[in-house]
Amino acid sequence: MERTDLELVSLTKHYGDAVAVAGIDLKIQGGSYCCLLGPSGCGKTSTLRMVAGHETPTQGHVVLAGREITHLEPVQRGTAMMFQSYALFPHLSVLDNVAFSARMKGVDKATRDKRARELLELVAMTPYAARLPSALSGGQQQRVALARALMTQPRVLLLDEPLSALDPFLRIKMRAELQRWHRELGMTFVHVTHSQEEAMALADLVVVMNQGKVEQAGTAREVFERPRTAFIARFIGAHNVVDTPSGAVAVRSDRTVLAPSGGPGMAVTVKAVEYQGSHVQVHLATRLDEQDSADDRPDSAGWVALVPDAQFHAAPLEPGQRVAMSWHEADAHVLQG
Repeated sequence: MERTDLELVSLTKHYGDAVAVAGIDLKIQGGSYCCLLGPSGCGKTSTLRMVAGHETPTQGHVVLAGREITHLEPVQRGTAMMFQSYALFPHLSVLDNVAFSARMKGVDKATRDKRARELLELVAMTPYAARLPSALSGGQQQRVALARALMTQPRVLLLDEPLSALDPFLRIKMRAELQRWHRELGMTFVHVTHSQEEAMALADLVVVMNQGKVEQAGTAREVFERPRTAFIARFIGAHNVVDTPSGAVAVRSDRTVLAPSGGPGMAVTVKAVEYQGSHVQVHLATRLDEQDSADDRPDSAGWVALVPDAQFHAAPLEPGQRVAMSWHEADAHVLQG
């Protein structure tokens, strides 16, 4: 079987004096689902656009299936990009939108329409083939955009924040659909997102980016269970980053233990309490006067304990109350840097 790995080698992008992507090296195994995850401005979309051929690297290489594609035109690469805006042609029907690229290549109408209908069947849009995009919902437009991207029979499908325009309920539904399409198509998906939940739900390979660099790459469980740095622990969420005499550690919020004031552990103050159904989020600061400023402090930003619902209501906590925060030694993960 032909190797279809996607490799980025010292890939760099400058915009004037600004460094968007700072020489990243990354190998994405053929057929995998990779999410590039990070905050706005971290370089993930610039990286995707360089893979697609919509941005020219300042230096470095993009290699697909052992072939250098760095300076090829987008249509020559074996990649297809599904844009965040979907960018459907408003005057063309759903069928003609999907068939458009084949039409531009001179494929006869019967052949291109047959392939377009097959793809509309894949994305469950056959009943809407004659409609214009304006008559579709956001989720339906996304399905059409995906079918149109697949029309070129790419080896790698590139998705730029494909779920960001959808409401929360539809976003969860479409995540399941993306997983199904990935399984059925067997091609590599590279998906840019700023949503930790989205990346964790979808990806075989999660690549966390920060300031133009790859901060950590691994499976969703590896990144969540063993974040490499304080940035990753905070960005992924559900972790407390605490400075100890032996260095910074990350402790999962659901493994952070609260006890009455004066007990073993670190003295902290309850900032806020949020009921979440199966558990209660208890937000904490080291002192009561940090209630408004703790989120800006590197030593206490984002401290949260997840307390099971029944346990919390057996001994409720109130904002301003002093408690002791601790954890089992085995639950503390030592951070680098």
